[in-house]
Amino acid sequence: MGKLAYILDGDNVRHGLNHNLGFKAEDRAENIRRVGEVAKLFTDAGVICIASVISPYRRDRDVCRAILPDGYFIEGTLSFPYESPQAIELLTTMLDMFVCNNGDDRNQKLSD
Repeated sequence: MGKLAYILDGDNVRHGLNHNLGFKAEDRAENIRRVGEVAKLFTDAGVICIASVISPYRRDRDVCRAILPDGYFIEGTLSFPYESPQAIELLTTMLDMFVCNNGDDRNQKLSD
């Protein structure tokens, strides 16, 4: 039996729930906080929630970590300069993703 999951994408959330927020530091903080609160609602309902947002400030990520129960927050980062893809459908095969679980700074490589 499968598991129910939902992806909260930062751009999509900004078109609805967070339509009134800009990109100043305080607006970014509120955007991330709201996404964290929605992720908690999904988690409380038994849904796996994957939040895909740009969160450049550690303090904002820490706020989300505090909202969610222990063990339910996994932070992943992508670190490379942006280059416009020539073949967008191949983009996902070119990414290296690293995951840090609950503030543990030891990175684990997920894919090549």
